[in-house]
Amino acid sequence: MNEYFIYKLIIDIISIAILVGFLHYRLYKKSEYIFTYVIFNVIIFMLSYVLKSNEMSAATAFGLFGVFSMIRYRTEDITARDMTYLFIVMALGLLNAMHNEGSTNEVLQLVAFNVVIVFITFLLESSIMMKRENVQTIQYEHIQNIKPENHAALLDDLSERTGLNVHRVEIGKIDFLRDTALVKIYYYNN
Repeated sequence: MNEYFIYKLIIDIISIAILVGFLHYRLYKKSEYIFTYVIFNVIIFMLSYVLKSNEMSAATAFGLFGVFSMIRYRTEDITARDMTYLFIVMALGLLNAMHNEGSTNEVLQLVAFNVVIVFITFLLESSIMMKRENVQTIQYEHIQNIKPENHAALLDDLSERTGLNVHRVEIGKIDFLRDTALVKIYYYNN
């Protein structure tokens, strides 16, 4: 280990702390993913650093980590957004470990790469660039409103009952025995 290993590790940990703690957890309150994201990142960083010093290609290392992530999440119902965060933490670990070592300019370049990735993620997650659309699945019992001709009544009823500004609805499973339907409602934060 040399001083560049320490610099790279510090840059990596700060980036992950901001990404997972400040962005992901603050927005989604999914504490069960904090452990996974941080450990995935640190393990990928360490393995990539060791593999780099043993002259293994970055493509081989990244392929190996892709296989690891698919093994864990192939049967779990994980959202596209959570899978994207998983990919980001894997990519940051790989990027930070495999980046060239050398001058101060190399360290500054690595910091810049991390800042760009975290900043773009922040921009996309904030309402600065676009409104944040939320989704929630509910059991809906006014089944007469799920007919296409009653779409406006459905939106009004859901908005009134939930207190949310529902702008879009997807009808899921319909249970005619209980006169209910699983409905995904889409709304914007005010």
